[in-house]
Parts: sequence; C-alpha cells; structure tokens
Amino acid sequence: MSIKSSAGKVGNILSRPFHSEGKPTRLHPASLWREAVAVAKIYVAPVWAKVRAWYGRYIAPALATISTLGYVVLGAAVVLWILGGVFGWQEAKVAGLLAVVLLLIAIAFILGKSMYAVKLDLARTRVAVGDNAVGSIAVANTSAHTVLPAALELPVGQATALFHLPRMKAGEVHEDLFTIPTTRRAVITVGPVRSVRADPLQLLRRQLVWTDPTDLYVHPRTTSLAGPAAGFLKDLEGLTTRDLSSSDIAFHALRDYVPGDDRRHIHWKTTARTGKLMVRQFEETRRSHMAVALSVNTDEYEHDDDFELAISTAASLGRQAIKENRELSVLTQRGPMHCETGKNLLDDMTRLQGFNRRGTSVDLARTLSDAVPNASVVFLVVGSKVTPAQLRSAAASVPPGVRAFAVRCYTGARAARANIADLTVLTLGDLDDLSILLRKAVA
Repeated sequence: MSIKSSAGKVGNILSRPFHSEGKPTRLHPASLWREAVAVAKIYVAPVWAKVRAWYGRYIAPALATISTLGYVVLGAAVVLWILGGVFGWQEAKVAGLLAVVLLLIAIAFILGKSMYAVKLDLARTRVAVGDNAVGSIAVANTSAHTVLPAALELPVGQATALFHLPRMKAGEVHEDLFTIPTTRRAVITVGPVRSVRADPLQLLRRQLVWTDPTDLYVHPRTTSLAGPAAGFLKDLEGLTTRDLSSSDIAFHALRDYVPGDDRRHIHWKTTARTGKLMVRQFEETRRSHMAVALSVNTDEYEHDDDFELAISTAASLGRQAIKENRELSVLTQRGPMHCETGKNLLDDMTRLQGFNRRGTSVDLARTLSDAVPNASVVFLVVGSKVTPAQLRSAAASVPPGVRAFAVRCYTGARAARANIADLTVLTLGDLDDLSILLRKAVA
C-alpha cells in the first residue's frame, strides 16, 4: 500500500466525525473502537508482520539453542548482577560475571558451519517381530576444509541413538552400522538424522537436520500353512450350490429347450432319441473366497499376548490365501482391511490397535455376512473370553452352506478342536500349532 493511499484512508477516517456543515457529530464508543482498529490495521499490521518474520528467522533459532540449564545460568547471571548492584555485593558480581563467561565459552562451541552429506539407509523397512532391522548412516564431509569431531543423533521411536563423528578431512566419508531390535508389533519412526554441537556443560545445544524420517514396519509374526492345511476347500473348481444355472461347470440335469438358451448346451444325443431339443442344466458353483473376521475388542481377550496371537493368526490365514491366489476379505470392528497383496495386509495388521468401545464378535459376524455374502469359508478369530453361547450366535449369522471355523486364541492353552452345531471351534495356544489344527479340521 502506498503512502498516498494510506494517508487518504486515514484522512477519510478522521473526517467522519463531522457533517458537511462542520458541526461535530457524537460517535458511539463501538464506532470509535472500529475506527481505531482500522487505523491500527493500516499502520501496525505491516510492522508487526515484519517483526514476526524477523523473530522467526533470527531470534527463535537462537533461543532454541539454549538448554534448560542454559536458561538457569542466564537467569542466575541477571539476578546476581542485580543483587550485586543493589546491595554492593562484590561476590555476587563475580559469580554473575563467571556465569556470563561460561555462556560466552558455550557460544564458541556451537559456532561454525557444518557441511555434511548424510545418507540414512535401512536394509529392510519391513521386518517381522523378533527380527533385527539393520541400517547404516554414511556421512561425507563436503566442505573444503577439515571439520572437528561432532555427534549425530538418530531418533528411533521414543529412544535416541548417539553416533560420534571423528575429525574428518575434506571429502572423507564415515559410516556407522546399527541394528534395531524388534520385540513388539509397531510402526517405528527412524530419523531424521541430526548433527549436534554442544558445549561440555550442555548450556547451549545446536541441531541441524540432515535426512527425512523413515517408517519401519514391524509386522506380526506369521507361520506357514503348508500341505493339507493350506487347502481349506478341496474342490479347486469351487463348491456347488442349490442355485441352478444355464451355464456353469457342475452338471445337474437335462430340460426342454426354451428360446434364448445357448445352443452350445444342447444335448444332441438326447435330442435325437426324444425328438425334441434338450439342453443341459447346471448347478452354480461358488469360487473359493475366504473371509476372516478378526475381533479387536480387547474385552474378549485375557491378556495382550492373546490379542497379538489373534493378529498373527489372522495374518497367517490371509497370507496363505493370497499366496494361493484365493479371493480374500478381512474384516474387523474398525472396518475392512486391504488384502490386495501380502504387504498391504501385513501393513494394516501392524497399524491395528485394540479397543473396547465397539461391537462384540457376534456383531462382527453379522457384519461379515452382510459385507461378504459370497464367502465359501469363514474364520472367526476371537479371544478366550468369548463364550460358547456367543459363538453359537455368531455361527447363526453365517449363511447356510458356508464352512465356518472359530479360532479362540489363548496363549499357553493346549490345542483343541470342538464343534458347536456347524461351527468348528479351534483353541489355539501357540501360533506354531495353527497348521496342525487346520490339518485336523479339514481332514
């Protein structure tokens, strides 16, 4: 805004309290306040914007380098100087001078320009629980002179790893290897790598960020389902239904020809014998489609380990179905999960969190029957607190003709198999027993 236009606006504002005859007009306090705000916006707002920009560019970064101990020393220096001046205490002045000297020495430690090229590399960004994630940090001195020793920090989740850089000549490269132990399913943020300059007393601390953060997925542990356990449906062509079709695989009977029937399905031998056109009729087949309903209601699990066992069980079933190119649907109380690839499924399983504010396993089974009406085999993965009556109610929601299994996860329990009506109930205490249980269940 130009000075001329600003002056014109101010002149208009100041001239409003008078009529054209020159007689003063009484203004309401609210009107005066609005006029004052308008003037402030014209003159104060641009100045305030420049002050904020200057503060964010110079003052804020400088204040960010002062640690908590640094603020204590700075405050002590001010207080001691005031006490020494007011009461004439020379000892207080000396102590305040010493505090100022310590801060000046600390400033000398953090000054200087670092010229690094830092590369953070994780060998794998997806590992299973129990595997070690291996990575490396490569640091190159891109300046034309030798740099002094420094420290690098690498945040790993809630923890921070510290790496010491030696004295590096121009163009020299230093590399450090590290491993990240994985004990629980989680998404761990690794990085960003930052260099740190600080004085020995940690009064001032200057950080520079060199890389972007990287997400490390710690997938749930899964087990391989090989042999008969993998063949949940013995008929590779699909299971027949009671619905009749004019074109399918499973032959049912012969019937009279009606206009519109496909002539390729005319049975010519019977037609020649009876003297009228006869066509084949088929039973519709259902392609192998596995549905997994995983309960994430923590009230249905005895321990946290049981919930992790349930996630590993559902992930193992889904991974095997994807491996065999079967159609797969996985559903929880939070909604459907991505099943396009094993990677997508395990990533979603890694992010999955339990809660106790939504539906039970019975509600989940009802939702599954509506969401996946064409399923040919259903797995309900639940906790040990789900009662037989609840399992019976859940099985009643499964459409007739669909083979249903319920896997009750209870860490340490003995593997067992039982039947509740048409529902096969498997008690699983160890993930390694899943293959054996399934082999017995489909035998």
